[in-house]
Amino acid sequence: MLECPPLKPGTRVRVTQQVPAPAGAWTTTVEGVVQRWRQAATGSWFAHSKDDRLWLDRLEVRLDDGELTLLNLDQYSRVDSI
Repeated sequence: MLECPPLKPGTRVRVTQQVPAPAGAWTTTVEGVVQRWRQAATGSWFAHSKDDRLWLDRLEVRLDDGELTLLNLDQYSRVDSI
């Protein structure tokens, strides 16, 4: 899970996420306003964790164009208040 305090709605953030790849990493960045931060269970049957679910940090961000996006945060995610 992400080691940061819960993010408050209304906070403007820049989220940078990376996906490891054989030749480096794929990187993407989004900016917007936090709508909601929560820890939510997946439907993963193989997780063998609390209630046999894998718990993920999820961040809902409203982008500048009005689009609402849901980000699953992991150890490769960086969240900066801006």
